[in-house]
Amino acid sequence: MGLKLTAELKREKIVAIVRGITREQAGFVGEGLSQGGIRFMEVTMNTEGALHIMEDWRTRYDGAVYVGAGTVLDVEMAKEAVCAGAQFLISPNTDLSVIEYALEQGIDVWPGAMTPTEIVAAYAAGAEIVKLFPTASLGLEFIRELQGPLHHIPLLATGGVTLDNLADYFAAGAAAVGLGSSLLPKDALAAGNRDEITSRAAAFVNAAKGL
Repeated sequence: MGLKLTAELKREKIVAIVRGITREQAGFVGEGLSQGGIRFMEVTMNTEGALHIMEDWRTRYDGAVYVGAGTVLDVEMAKEAVCAGAQFLISPNTDLSVIEYALEQGIDVWPGAMTPTEIVAAYAAGAEIVKLFPTASLGLEFIRELQGPLHHIPLLATGGVTLDNLADYFAAGAAAVGLGSSLLPKDALAAGNRDEITSRAAAFVNAAKGL
């Protein structure tokens, strides 16, 4: 399964990061994102009811959307996520035991890293894509500089991505991006505005396809 999802992520270019929503909100959020064309949806493990949301989404969108867990900080969390049906695991950090567990389970794992040392260590441990975090603070120039020595390691840039700068991230060398608040603005969540989420998702998906 691993190779397939990594190749698919490189094609789709976008992971939706869903954090801090309720199980009720997950209904219209999932609908909005999937109808807008998002194919990778990540629920962070520090979201209350994250495991239930993943289970719900796996049942509802099976075959249409890949559902994964984010903020997976240790093997215990990884096990819980996989039991709930997570098809990929994403972390803000590089934990070699989490990578090892995911590979044993045949689950894609995209750990977080910031420094060249961490990025290389995550890749060497078997991560096929490494999440560069926090990209908003590191900036586009940082991604660009990494391309010299580390262009063979695909990066999932997470943080600070908007519709206006999306193309810049890919021009700098990102293989994919993680999108949170730019896809799911607080007012749309509060109002239960599925249509706004759908249109934002569609705008990002279309922009990514045009790159």
